[in-house]
Amino acid sequence: MNDSRNEQSDNQARSDYEAVGGGQAVAAVVDRFYVLILDDDRLRGYFDGVEMDRLKRHQTALVSQVMGGPVEYTGRQLRTVHQGKGISTDAFTAVAGHLVTALTEAGVEPAIIDRTVTAVAGTAPDIIEIDTAAG
Repeated sequence: MNDSRNEQSDNQARSDYEAVGGGQAVAAVVDRFYVLILDDDRLRGYFDGVEMDRLKRHQTALVSQVMGGPVEYTGRQLRTVHQGKGISTDAFTAVAGHLVTALTEAGVEPAIIDRTVTAVAGTAPDIIEIDTAAG
């Protein structure tokens, strides 16, 4: 019985980052995430001319930070990076959907996916320039 309590306590003390397997696991999810995005005709154009290795490093740091990892995102402000790209609510929603898919395919627990996507959704005001959801 104590073992069960200790295990539960350990699980609560572990960050989502640790629970998914740490940096390599997050990097694998981010790699899959960008495969999905670049295969999506609605989104591919947003990434024309983007240095993808650099973007993946920044995204891995951002997701790691959101999941409570020991990594701190030090890239440019999200609003600055996305300004002028004309990103719509629909495009943002599609990207979030691909994140859910990549996390799900990696076997990440639904509760962790929910927390991660909720945190990412909080960035919407800094990224969306065209509100296509109102209609």
